[in-house]
Amino acid sequence: MLIDKPIAELRTYLGSSPLPKDFDRYWDESLAELETIPANVELIPAAFQSPNAECFDLYFTGIGNARIHAKLLRPVNPKGKHPAVVQFHGYSANAGDWCDKLNFVSAGFTVASLDTRGQGGLSQDLTPVSGTTLKGHIIRGVDDPDPKKLLFRSNFLDTARLTRIVMQMDDVDASKVGAMGGSQGGGLTLACASLVPELNRAVSVFPFLSDYRRVWNMDLAKNAYDEIQYYFRHFDPTHAREEEFFTRLGYIDVQNLAPRIRCRVFMVTGLMDTICPPSTQFAAFNKITSPKEHVFYPDFGHEGLPENSDRIFQFMLDMLK
Repeated sequence: MLIDKPIAELRTYLGSSPLPKDFDRYWDESLAELETIPANVELIPAAFQSPNAECFDLYFTGIGNARIHAKLLRPVNPKGKHPAVVQFHGYSANAGDWCDKLNFVSAGFTVASLDTRGQGGLSQDLTPVSGTTLKGHIIRGVDDPDPKKLLFRSNFLDTARLTRIVMQMDDVDASKVGAMGGSQGGGLTLACASLVPELNRAVSVFPFLSDYRRVWNMDLAKNAYDEIQYYFRHFDPTHAREEEFFTRLGYIDVQNLAPRIRCRVFMVTGLMDTICPPSTQFAAFNKITSPKEHVFYPDFGHEGLPENSDRIFQFMLDMLK
C-alpha cells in the first residue's frame, strides 16, 4: 500500500509550502533579539536523583521573558569535559521521566530535555497574540499583524537557547553536543540544528512542522495537523486567504530552515506515516546540504520503530570517538 509519492519521487521532492521573501532576515533578527535577553539560568536540585547522575530542574528566560524549564542530568564526578545531548518531546507532551535519560548519562553525557512552552511541562507561554489561539500551537499567532508572534518561533528559539546554555557549561565539550527528538521533537531538532550551526549532530525521527500545504493537499490535516482544517473551516471558509496563511506558516516550516543546517543529520521515516506524511519529511531532508543519512521503515507509520533507539544511541556515542 502506498500512502504518498513513490520513493524515487520522494528522494527529489522539495516541498509545496511557500518561502516568505524575508525568511532569512526574519530568523537573523530573531536570533539577534534573543541575544539581547539575559538567560538568567537557574539550576535547582531535583527530587529525583540517581547514583550515577546529578539531576536538576533548569530554568532560563526566553523570548517574551517567559521562564522555560528543562530537565538536566549530568554524570557524577565526570572526567573532564564530556559530550551532551539536548532532547525535544512530541506535541502536547513534556520532557519525560528522569530515568529515560540515564542511558546517556551512564555513557558520560550531560542530558538536557526541554519542556516546550505551553504544552505538558512547566514552561511558560506569555506571548500575547491577536486572533484565534484555538485549537493548536501551529496557528497561534498566524493572524497577528506581527509574524514574530507565531508561537513556534518562540519554541524554535527556546531550543537554540537551551543548546547554547548546555554548550557553555564548564564540564561540557561544546564541540560534541547533539540534538534529538521525534515527531514535534523531530521538527524542533531540525529547527535547533538550523539556528545553532555549531551543533555536532542531530537525530530527527518522523519530524512534524514541515511542509504544511502538502499536509493540506493530501487531506491529512487531521490528528496533529487538525488545527489547519479547523482554521479554514472557522476563519477562512472560502480559502480567500489561503496563500497568505501558508506563507505566514512558512516562517515556522522546518523544510524552509533545513538549508541552514551545518551538522551531521540522521533522519528516520516510516513510509506508512499518515500523521506526518513521508513527503513532508523528505521536503526537509532533501534540502539539507550537510552530511546526512535517512533510514526508512516501509511497513511502519508514526509509531515505535524496532531497533531505532539503539541506532540513535550509537549515532550519539560516535561523538566519543
